Amino acid sequence: MGSANRMGRINNALLAFAATAALLYFGNGLMPRWPLMWFAPLPVLLFALRQPAWKASPVAFGAWLVSGLNLWHYFRVLGAPPVAWFASFGMGAAGFAASVLLARALARRGMLWSAWLGLPAAWISFEFVRNLLWPHGSAACLAYSQLNFLAFLQTASLAGPWGMGFILMLFPAGLALGIDRWGTERKRALRILGATLSVFAALLLFGAVRLAMPQPGPQVTVALVASDANGGAAVNQPGAPTQRLFGNYARRAEQLIARGAQVVVMPEDMGVVLDSDAAATDATFQPIADRTGAVLVVGMARIGATGRHNEARIYAPAEAPRNYDKEHLLPPVETSRFTPGTSRTLVAAPGKFAAQTWAVAICKDLDFTNPARAYGRAGVGLMLTPAWDFRVDGFWHGHIAVMRAVEDGFSLVRTARDGLLTVADNRGRVAAENASDTASFATLLVTVPAGHSHTLFLILGDWFGWCSIGLLLLVLIRLPR
Repeated sequence: MGSANRMGRINNALLAFAATAALLYFGNGLMPRWPLMWFAPLPVLLFALRQPAWKASPVAFGAWLVSGLNLWHYFRVLGAPPVAWFASFGMGAAGFAASVLLARALARRGMLWSAWLGLPAAWISFEFVRNLLWPHGSAACLAYSQLNFLAFLQTASLAGPWGMGFILMLFPAGLALGIDRWGTERKRALRILGATLSVFAALLLFGAVRLAMPQPGPQVTVALVASDANGGAAVNQPGAPTQRLFGNYARRAEQLIARGAQVVVMPEDMGVVLDSDAAATDATFQPIADRTGAVLVVGMARIGATGRHNEARIYAPAEAPRNYDKEHLLPPVETSRFTPGTSRTLVAAPGKFAAQTWAVAICKDLDFTNPARAYGRAGVGLMLTPAWDFRVDGFWHGHIAVMRAVEDGFSLVRTARDGLLTVADNRGRVAAENASDTASFATLLVTVPAGHSHTLFLILGDWFGWCSIGLLLLVLIRLPR
């Protein structure tokens, strides 16, 4: 009998491990199946509530770590060593295991409501602190598994990725506690389940109402153009090679403007421009802006007296060219090549859009809640974003930027080589999208609203991350009692 019980416990542990690992593997990552993420922690939580901590902790840690194999290939594409993968997912696995053990300890002491809140508070405290210290910002947050769940995505306008991640952990915690106590404390179980479903329903109702409200402001016709090959791929030689590439892009830009484009956004870091080449580059694009009244945004590596910058050069009609230098650089590929920028660039919209304010950011800048939030507080209605992805992460990385649009109340125009050309409104609805490898010069021409929407996240910033830390401390104080 003892042997049979032992085998049963081993089988339960393996089942919980395998189920959570599989749900996390497919529910998170570069192409997440978002419904799975809502239930992914549930098997481990149910196991942990009924087993000693020494059994629950390796199951929780192992399930999270193994699920990270869905990004093993991505880390290899980035050129990261295996230790980087282990460090990243080992850190996440430790945070998950600690959160599960905290919820278990609280529940075993009869503190069900503290357990319900303690699990998401611990997890978001981990995610928020990691975001402050990690060179990749918020990029690993669970919230990004929900980019296609538009009604829930509106929660980002209230509390950013921290609020979304909190609910993603609160939901399975409530289910697990309700199921665990159903046979012994049915009234308490019903209250926990009722509160869990009520929070979920309230947020979906908010999301549905926000999606039904139109974005303010005028409609702007935007064009995106990118090329990965056949004479359009980026070059790393200054002078004639870069100027030839820019000429190819300029011709496509003029064609798109002739079809009605009022803004044209090109990819990040397309060619190398020395100070001595700047006049020739400006002579390629500025006359187009002056002649047509359109705004052009061109990504380049700029080498000059102030150093080497990953720059977006902005050409507006009847104005001197301006630039924005990328603030958040990808380590070690970009940090070894470029000096990070330290200032933001606002664009006064031309012509009939003169009442609007637009802005420029570059690729990885939008993995962080800033500078996007600072732009949102300036009333920006349209974010123009040159980018460069790694093909396999085109959807995931491109749509992380879409969350910034929801948080900060602007429409997004993001042009990535080796990725996607994406236009989205400030509700997170993708108006149009095209892959950069669909033609020698892939293009997109679409109309999008350019008015700014105010959000709670803009007003209060990372309030939910700090509240989660406070809630965690409160729960930890109560635990010994």
